[in-house]
Amino acid sequence: MSDIRTPPALSDEELAALDAHWRAANYLAVGQIYLMANPLLSRPLTPEDIKPRLLGHWGTSPGLNLVHTHLNRVVKDRGVEALCVWGPGHGGPAVLANSWLEGSYSETYPDVPRTTEGMGRLFKQFSFPGGVPSHVAPETPGSIHEGGELGYALTHAYGAAFDHPGLLVTCVIGDGEAETGPLAASWHANKFLDPVHDGAVLPVLHLNGYKIANPTVLARLPEDELDQLLRGYGHDPLYVTGDDPATVHRAMAAAMDTAVERIAAHQRAAREDGATERPRWPMIVLRTPKGWTGPKEVDGLPVENTWRSHQVPLSGVRDNPEHLRQLEDWLRSYRPEELFDADGRPTEQVLACVPEGTARLGSTPYANGGLLLRDLPVPALEDHAVRVDKPGSASHSPTQVLGGLLADIMAATAERRDFRVVGPDETASNRLQDLYRATGKAWQAQTLPTDEHLARDGRVMEVLSEHLCQGWLEGYLLTGRHGLFSSYEAFAHIVDSMVNQHIKWLRTSRRLPWRRPIASLNYLLTSHVWRQDHNGFSHQDPGFVDHILNKSPEVVRVYLPPDANTLLSVADHALRSRDYVNVIVAGKQPTFDWLTMEEARAHCARGAGAWEWAGTEDGSREPDVVLGCAGDVPTQEVLAAADLIRRHLPELAVRVVNVVDIARMQPHEEHPHGMTDAEYDALFTRDKPVIFAYHGYPWLIHRLAYRRTGHANLHVRGYKEEGTTTTPFDMVVRNDLDRYRLVMDVIDRVPGLGVRAVAVRQAMADVRTRHHAWIREHGVDLPEVEEWSWGG
Repeated sequence: MSDIRTPPALSDEELAALDAHWRAANYLAVGQIYLMANPLLSRPLTPEDIKPRLLGHWGTSPGLNLVHTHLNRVVKDRGVEALCVWGPGHGGPAVLANSWLEGSYSETYPDVPRTTEGMGRLFKQFSFPGGVPSHVAPETPGSIHEGGELGYALTHAYGAAFDHPGLLVTCVIGDGEAETGPLAASWHANKFLDPVHDGAVLPVLHLNGYKIANPTVLARLPEDELDQLLRGYGHDPLYVTGDDPATVHRAMAAAMDTAVERIAAHQRAAREDGATERPRWPMIVLRTPKGWTGPKEVDGLPVENTWRSHQVPLSGVRDNPEHLRQLEDWLRSYRPEELFDADGRPTEQVLACVPEGTARLGSTPYANGGLLLRDLPVPALEDHAVRVDKPGSASHSPTQVLGGLLADIMAATAERRDFRVVGPDETASNRLQDLYRATGKAWQAQTLPTDEHLARDGRVMEVLSEHLCQGWLEGYLLTGRHGLFSSYEAFAHIVDSMVNQHIKWLRTSRRLPWRRPIASLNYLLTSHVWRQDHNGFSHQDPGFVDHILNKSPEVVRVYLPPDANTLLSVADHALRSRDYVNVIVAGKQPTFDWLTMEEARAHCARGAGAWEWAGTEDGSREPDVVLGCAGDVPTQEVLAAADLIRRHLPELAVRVVNVVDIARMQPHEEHPHGMTDAEYDALFTRDKPVIFAYHGYPWLIHRLAYRRTGHANLHVRGYKEEGTTTTPFDMVVRNDLDRYRLVMDVIDRVPGLGVRAVAVRQAMADVRTRHHAWIREHGVDLPEVEEWSWGG
């Protein structure tokens, strides 16, 4: 075990300065939780000085302040470029306090200066109406991590370190957070960190012993068991333990120095000496009391070093004179008169360890990634477009065509290294294998002769943890780079909660003028619900789209390109965009090519439009029925239905409408991409039947269009939880999305047609019956289905 003892690393003067900074940060953290006036205690506290609602988290703040103080020293003394990810995000008071002390907060928010008045504003605004959140949030300078939901700190830290070779990313992990599944998987990220091209991550596991009301698992492990666990994850842990500030300061300084020197040695060995053995990276285990330096006992009950210090240790300050006295004693224990001058400015001693300019943790450009972002070199789409002489005359795998485009981007960014593709073991399965022409798969662990495409400097990231993929990409984007997340559609739900947080981050950031736009988070969802040739019911869930469309309309976009060229057009737009979450759903199996590249661009720009070549309108009157579709398989079924109607009901005027941008179905008042009522009525008519074949759950279309004039005439077919391992066409039959069912819907809903077309309807039903018997005997779809092509 690499225990760090107390070496004579710090002089008494350095120790005093570090302790002064730490005490100042602790004072400011307590003040934010409690005070709305009298910030420097220029007079005795009164109940009127106390906030009416006491919110915030004290328990983790002293430990976070200690890490921030010592990171300042390392950055200033060693010239290290640093970023910190604060996992215990409820420790907002600590990070805000340090940002204010170093001056970055006042530069970002000039109305909160480093004065007595500014300190008072800092205190009052915390968790106060019209103020700032209690978490480390987008409003917090120096932050890339919203701490409201635990589990993602370490994966964000690694995402930030990838392709930033000069960056040290310190990640503070709370021992409550360490109990989550995503954090447990994140320990494996060190097997993907390239010491040549990537920066370093220094995890600081902060064991203060407690969550809200319970002890934490790792804090209660015997030390040898904890050490074995962390070494098993591939780390070389350094231990800092104690409750005496001077002892802990000396130990923490020694641990930080040792960790930084070991990191530098590993990087030199790889970059200068060609070492290829995976480094055993250092980490720090910091064990200090929860609520350290706060009240030791309140109302006869122990508080410091217990779960009672987690949030607000003294809860009755406005009404209980004894609590008010304890609060004043607590605040004065930091000796604020030594830390701030008469005007409220931090003293020289407090600022002695603080770096300057963009070296400050609150001012680093790595935490405002838009400052570092460069346009992505997306090649001309014509270089990858498929030739379409006429609609449906050929077929291609859309994602395989896209893979060629992504490979070109990967090659064009080979030197600058600011583009990555992540996914859970599915890059080749999703037909994106052309990427391997330009890069390998990142891998630092053991390799065998049978392995393919593994590379220490690879920029395709595959690991069977969607949480890790999501977190890596978020950290990568937030620090100024570009990327794409490729996943099986059904399992994108695993990151529902993570994408929630990222969307909230983007929405808040858009309202902060100092936050520069970052590259969008782009999902490619394939292996989708309609093609389950060998996976089955477990792999069928198109509901990620529903989840996304519930979120902030200014941030979320959902696209369902029906063929290869429309996928290229949508991907081009998504990869160039900023501050969005783009969800693209596209199949990997060969699909008919419907549109030329020029047509695809125009269609995707509209987001929804009538395909005149597919319908039977003559322009002299409104159509009798509208066949709408969104998604590749629904589009094919609608076109097959239109073909059947053309042959069996030639007198019927049919309009075919394809929707690529699903938000177009919403009113424009509810989504920036939504159609006006006039646009919607012109496309779908006000009173004609609309039979809509949709990729996902049908009620989503109803929800998006419920306010439209013609909603009563809208009939949606989609996935309704029917499926198994079966033939491609059987999936659509099981869910009543097939071409024959759609023709039957037309007959049932066009006024007067049911009586005249009874024979046609019966013929359609007969094919469905024959289909069921056929696939059970032959194991493949009906010949007229397998061999169908567009004949219009």
